[in-house]
Amino acid sequence: MYRGLFIDVQGTLIDDRDRQPIRGAIEFIARLNQKKTPYLLITNNTKQSSETFRAYLNELGFEIDEAHYLDPLMLLTKQVVVGTPVAAYGSDAFLEQLAALGYKLDFETPKVVLIGIKQHFESDEYAQMIEYILQGASLVGMHETTLYAKDEKRYPGVGAILKMLSFATSAPYEVVGKPSQLFYESALEKLQMQEKEASFDKITIISDDVKGDLVGAKALGMQSVFVLSGKYKSASEIIPMLKPSQRPELICADMKEVGEKI
Repeated sequence: MYRGLFIDVQGTLIDDRDRQPIRGAIEFIARLNQKKTPYLLITNNTKQSSETFRAYLNELGFEIDEAHYLDPLMLLTKQVVVGTPVAAYGSDAFLEQLAALGYKLDFETPKVVLIGIKQHFESDEYAQMIEYILQGASLVGMHETTLYAKDEKRYPGVGAILKMLSFATSAPYEVVGKPSQLFYESALEKLQMQEKEASFDKITIISDDVKGDLVGAKALGMQSVFVLSGKYKSASEIIPMLKPSQRPELICADMKEVGEKI
């Protein structure tokens, strides 16, 4: 019996096209709230402040308080100290969030190359990132998402970009959000404020991103549920490429089916 749930948001609770609730999602969260089931929404949101994005979810009808929410912006200062010269890449909204957190961009002598997500990266941006990394800047990703779904198209996610830059420069990289150990350990600590006996081996994680969320969670001992409401059109697009130990325990169409099965 699980002692808590980690639940992804984009592609799991809200769709990637118009950011509206996916079938069964509001009802699933309402049931958890009613039964006082320990859970935490774990999202890779970096385009809005944590408070603004959580407020948006509440406007949609999810009824999420701060105790049930975690995103990478809430942990960034643990990985990159405010005041560190940072060359950041991503959407304008992401750069605005960095400024709000107190970070100042430096595209002359940065100590950190920080990658968020946006729909279109330019080749010259990649060239600039590579140059900074070869000059000694460390490489950090806000998360390690495999695919970025936008306007019914799928683009390389931050994780794919990090791996490309690492391959090009032979430099390692660190990750702030999912599926980093920093993020999951922080999520566990927050969940334990609801259920002190919670541990990774008693947590079930639900997400549409198998490699970007579930594989890392399973490596820590969690059970996983893969939903087909986001990045993947069918399980056959990804599951056959995974090792048996990486495969989810349950595959569902959406949160309505999850609610019927767990």
